[in-house]
Amino acid sequence: MFKPIELLHSLTSDPLISHGQHFGRTVFTLCNYPSLLTNGILRLEQMEDSPLEDFSAEERREHGVFEQLLDSYPGLLERLQNRSEEEIIHIGELIGKGAAGAQGDDTKMLKSAVLDWIAPKGAAIQPPLHRNLKIDRVFNHELTGSLLCPAGLDWSDPETKENLRSGEMSVCGDQWPIFLYAHHTYDADDPWCGLLRSHLLAYKHVFTSPSSVNKEPKAISVTIASMAYIATQVRFALSSSSVFSRTNTTTDSETFYHSLLDLFEDPNESAEVNELLTWWNCQVFPTSSAAKRPISANSALSKIRLKLACSQTSCRLQYNPELTLVIKLAY
Repeated sequence: MFKPIELLHSLTSDPLISHGQHFGRTVFTLCNYPSLLTNGILRLEQMEDSPLEDFSAEERREHGVFEQLLDSYPGLLERLQNRSEEEIIHIGELIGKGAAGAQGDDTKMLKSAVLDWIAPKGAAIQPPLHRNLKIDRVFNHELTGSLLCPAGLDWSDPETKENLRSGEMSVCGDQWPIFLYAHHTYDADDPWCGLLRSHLLAYKHVFTSPSSVNKEPKAISVTIASMAYIATQVRFALSSSSVFSRTNTTTDSETFYHSLLDLFEDPNESAEVNELLTWWNCQVFPTSSAAKRPISANSALSKIRLKLACSQTSCRLQYNPELTLVIKLAY
């Protein structure tokens, strides 16, 4: 049992708080951390008799986040074991305090900063948007409305614009806004084209700012969760909601965040996701090993790689006659 003085000290100095800041931004946000820990510990006990595959998809996903949290903080599992439920909840509150604090700092910072990013070059936003009040944002303003308009809809169409403004046309979290796309251009035939390559996704502003670097472990590469986090924060900054909450049905931030993670974690989309991660690492951490640039054409390395690929293909054909037949039929 924690004494009052010990509890106050832990709430202000425990390293789990700073770890929560980093984990919430780069691994998983919009999370009830006390529930994550209590459910995770209980599930570990249940898995002694039942494999993880027997649990629901939602439980498996939650347990995956739980395991990532354990892996990211050495000694956390030992700290959780043989503790009372109250003590486990307290540890979860410490992590959640850090995650919520980082989220709050980013929300406050982006509320004002986003106006500088969306302003027309060399001109002011007309009519002006308030920096400290958000009531005039979302579809109430021409500029923020055009950015939040779901990809695939035409903001310039008067009927669409009116339906969005009046609320007759509701927008769910999985209807991604056009600002996520490079140059705010969406190709219905190739939805991946330009996705999450918008200049508004100011990754550096959050993850490499002095306040971020000084408060938590230094980020060295972009993660899929951090991309989803930035997109969620910028989307909220353009909205008219004043309080960021995962349960807010108006902004539907939780659905939006999870819809992006679902895409990023889909094995069938791994090629596009890896290409996107490489692109972002080149933008944010150009000297990082994660920023793998394409091999130069006609270089010695490219020829070595090509020779290896041809050799591997030849080997597969030699030991797989059916594959040889398929290739012949294809031509």
